[in-house]
Amino acid sequence: MFELREAIAKEMTRSRGVSLSIDNIVVTPGAKSIMFFTLLALAQEGDGVIHPNPGFPIYESVIRFAGAKPVPVPLREELDFSLDVNELKDLVTDCTKLIIINSPQNPTGGILPEEDLKDIAQIAMEYEIAVLSDEVYSRILYDGEFASISAFDGIQNLLIILEGFSKTYAMTGWRIGYGVMPAKLAAHITRLMVNSNSCTASFTQRAAISALNGPQDAVRAMVGEFKKRRDFFVKGLNGIPGITCTVPKGAFYLFPNITGLGKSSREVADYLLNEGGVAMLAGPDFGAYGEGFLRFSYATSLKNIRKALERIAACASTLKG
Repeated sequence: MFELREAIAKEMTRSRGVSLSIDNIVVTPGAKSIMFFTLLALAQEGDGVIHPNPGFPIYESVIRFAGAKPVPVPLREELDFSLDVNELKDLVTDCTKLIIINSPQNPTGGILPEEDLKDIAQIAMEYEIAVLSDEVYSRILYDGEFASISAFDGIQNLLIILEGFSKTYAMTGWRIGYGVMPAKLAAHITRLMVNSNSCTASFTQRAAISALNGPQDAVRAMVGEFKKRRDFFVKGLNGIPGITCTVPKGAFYLFPNITGLGKSSREVADYLLNEGGVAMLAGPDFGAYGEGFLRFSYATSLKNIRKALERIAACASTLKG
């Protein structure tokens, strides 16, 4: 819908500080589609795509589906789950067609500092590599202001921003997301969209217009509640022998280090699920560099988190022996 693309263009111009029009916007049934279509459009056999690891599993999956080579760049706990920009630059070759970044991140809750984003933009511009910036958690940030790679002059012609309504507006089941990109690329992504999905459901588009143009108090209240849950959960996990947990700066995930329990991530995850009734994901589900970690979501009540902590503590005691 014209009205929705116009509302998105205005919001992204306001929040990202760049001039955008409806020609830069593609609306899709879920933000995941932007990821899928971007990789289909830009990556092919023989190309390399740099992506965060641990990271959203679909990055690597779709890179492989497109016939390209996944090139993981580690997110390191000692860097608060940011990346080493020099390490990323060393991964760039003549075959590199795309760099994927995600901030705030799934699964770690980490963010990429502004200085790192600036360096990544410079690398992309120097080698003329497109960047897919997954910013779907941009409004779920606990301290400071959100920083986007779009702020740096010259990157706009190489940049695709992935955004949506699932996280900020708790509209996960509505399946509506969007991409912001150069108009020339948007025309091709639109063809992929039209020939696969026809269109995003009209009633969810109208809901999205209301979400963007309406009061934002609910968003601020939700983030405040997430922060309470985060702080309670982090404190609880750090009180369990064998587990340590950094404080995530965004999103609604914890990525605790469980190496002190002396078991693999999969062993601990299976034990917690089968014996403790606590659901989470093993770190390697998000890539090889996730070994030694688990991912918990705190998009649940404090009551459930309290119950989970009791069960995790009991299971950790048994595992640690």
